[in-house]
Amino acid sequence: MSDINNAKKENDFSKGSIIGHMLRLAGPMTLAQLVNVLYNIIDRIFIGKIPNDATNALTGLGVAFPICTVTIAFANLVGMGGAPLFSIERGKGNEDEAKKLLGNSFSLLIILGLLTGVTGLIFKKPLLYLLGASSATFDYANQYITIYLCGTIFVMSSLGLNSFINAQGFARTGMLTVSIGAACNLILDPVFIFILGMGVKGAALATIISQFIAALWTFTFLTGKKTIIKIEKDCLIPNFKRTMKIFGLGLSGFTMSITNSAVQMVNNAVLSVWGGDLYIGAMTVINSIREVVHMPVQGISNSSQPIISFNYGAGEPERVKKAIRYMSFALLIYTVSAWILVMLFSKPLILLFNDNPALMNVTVTSMHIYFQGFFMMSFQFAGQSTFTALGRSKQAVFFSLFRKVVIVIPLIYILPHIGNLGVNGVFMAEPVSNFIGGIACFATMYFTVYRKLSTNIVKK
Repeated sequence: MSDINNAKKENDFSKGSIIGHMLRLAGPMTLAQLVNVLYNIIDRIFIGKIPNDATNALTGLGVAFPICTVTIAFANLVGMGGAPLFSIERGKGNEDEAKKLLGNSFSLLIILGLLTGVTGLIFKKPLLYLLGASSATFDYANQYITIYLCGTIFVMSSLGLNSFINAQGFARTGMLTVSIGAACNLILDPVFIFILGMGVKGAALATIISQFIAALWTFTFLTGKKTIIKIEKDCLIPNFKRTMKIFGLGLSGFTMSITNSAVQMVNNAVLSVWGGDLYIGAMTVINSIREVVHMPVQGISNSSQPIISFNYGAGEPERVKKAIRYMSFALLIYTVSAWILVMLFSKPLILLFNDNPALMNVTVTSMHIYFQGFFMMSFQFAGQSTFTALGRSKQAVFFSLFRKVVIVIPLIYILPHIGNLGVNGVFMAEPVSNFIGGIACFATMYFTVYRKLSTNIVKK
């Protein structure tokens, strides 16, 4: 009991230094986000090195990846919806409701994991062709996604439940969750892919086994003695009203992930017309690099959300504003630094995945276009993370849709036809959307939420 009391005291975000809490959480959470990327990145690195037909195999993984992103989207629907509500209730001192939110979220992750896996297996063939598979890449994409879909329940459980570990302030434990899975993947990948000669199938199998181990670790912690609030049997039956609240707020994270999948789908489809398999392979490499560069952004924003939510629930508006300011500044500094580094070290980054000269040439040029103005993403994330942390689901969902669906997807179709842009227009859609979407999201958050936070907490 004393351990739990000490944990409660340490993770009472309404007291102590805001920046101190953020730094304590940000390090492990940022590292956890980077490690989490390794699940798919490691697969691509090893697949890009197989002796025969490596480029087509890598492109096949790129074709399958949007379906994997859908799985992550459903994990975010529950995890990013339930965790902020969970933190707000903790801030209010209402632990009974927090327990119910955790229990309901766990049940929803299991149900959605099963439904997603079964549905994906039924419709995988038409989906893969819709995503840009060709006769040369379909078999690789099919082999990977078939095994991956059999383990969606593990993927969703580990990702979704980890949000509740971080929401209680156990950032190091949350980091261990993804580190254990990534370490297993790093060990199993070369064994299955090269030693056992399983190729793409081996990469998928290594990923699923690793996610199973991570999910088991997460569940064990949330039912053990060290956590503040546990998963309890009495709280597992989903309540309709509570489920709608979780889904309502989680729609922001879900929409962000599902629209990422939609953008990848459209990118592959348009690139198959304007550039063919080589450019789909280039986009696969660029997306892999973007994931690595992008994850610290999520680490910083995710470490800020529990602090913002807790203080919002505790009625501490000035501490909420401080957390928003620190988060926004940290995001801007990081994204400017990352943008410069990507531009300077494009070739070494690409070589991690493939050394094909033709692929290298088109990827360098395309990556320089794609990453222009990357720092504007900081404004999008600062605004959207604030909306989510304060439970303002409508605004969070709107800006998730606005940047991807209203701006990016139409531009992917339109820009190749303007002037002589051609295939370069596909890659140009991303930076244009970063500028428009980032400014719109942050400005709306600042004028409608930040400036109105005072002794009277802003109404949702």
